[in-house]
Amino acid sequence: MRASLFEKPANKGDISILACTVGMALFGCVMIYSAGCYVGKVQYGSEWYFVNKQLIGVVFGAVAMFAAAFIPYRKLKKLKIPLIVVAFVLLALVFVPGVGVTNYGATRWVGFGSFTIQPSEIAKYAFVLFAAAHFASNYKKAASFAGILPVLLVGTGLCVLIIAEPNMSITMCVGLLMLALVFLSGTNLKTFAVMLVPFVVAVPVLIILEPYRLQRLSAFLDPWASPKDEGYQLIQSLYALGNGGWFGVGLFNSTQKYRFLPFAESDFILSVMGEELGFVGLVVFFLACFFLIARGLKVASECNDRFGYLLAAGITLVYGIQVIVNALVVSGTIPPTGLPLPLVSSGNTSLIITMASMGVLYNISTEREHGGAKFHIMK
Repeated sequence: MRASLFEKPANKGDISILACTVGMALFGCVMIYSAGCYVGKVQYGSEWYFVNKQLIGVVFGAVAMFAAAFIPYRKLKKLKIPLIVVAFVLLALVFVPGVGVTNYGATRWVGFGSFTIQPSEIAKYAFVLFAAAHFASNYKKAASFAGILPVLLVGTGLCVLIIAEPNMSITMCVGLLMLALVFLSGTNLKTFAVMLVPFVVAVPVLIILEPYRLQRLSAFLDPWASPKDEGYQLIQSLYALGNGGWFGVGLFNSTQKYRFLPFAESDFILSVMGEELGFVGLVVFFLACFFLIARGLKVASECNDRFGYLLAAGITLVYGIQVIVNALVVSGTIPPTGLPLPLVSSGNTSLIITMASMGVLYNISTEREHGGAKFHIMK
């Protein structure tokens, strides 16, 4: 008898993953309203403009998450090639005139009428699935360069298309993800070190090739040298965080959102959170983020098979890398770059895909206690 695509999980999974995901998404709607109400009213005629769009994303994301929670994750292995092909096609469509959508000098979206998607968000998770499936089927070859080559080629290909948009931040995320997944695959340290060299060299080269990246680097080193140009956004972000103090100015009471801080509802929403909720509020928020990361890593460490282990680790890494990089950017710890705060920043593609991935993570957690020993990294 043919198995159904949707199956009731055999064991009770980690429900805290789903609860935390929904809670973060709803909290994001509150912060998006606060951060975007003024710009929404002035620019789009409604203070609810951004939050209404986000609520649609929450609904679709919740449907995708709960659907993914009941699809046995092992079935996803068959989609490793179709999904990575879809990711490459969508990234290529970004450069097709009339299809690619350009905003603020970057072409990162594909538009179909009033509907737009950001292919790089899909590409991250398609790459995780491809790498997990490849290493699960070729785990004995992972110690050699030939064994990791397919993953390196696919990951590098995605990075080339993403950096051409240009989108340095997502390129860095995919690159870090590629390094992490290769390391977790069990490759030997010599092979990993050889692979690491071109990655380290590529970062300064990419910065030097584009004048605006050098300008951002200069603004990071001394933002007050160009307070009205490249240093402006970072200065306004620091003003917001500084104004928040220990306990914040109160929810909905930010002053930086009144068009002082660009992209307050998206890439720099953490700055508004810091201003309104203060240092203590940010600590509570990051504890929730690290709780979700910790649950994901626990699911990976307790998984009984290599595919589930790498898939759970990859999903958790995508979320964790973005949270950490976004926090470092808005605090001025690393050079400024556009990267959404997952589950919180305005943007439906990121929200829906992230929520769906958490559904997959939950499904993996339902099979942690099936017979056999737990899977460990060194196995």
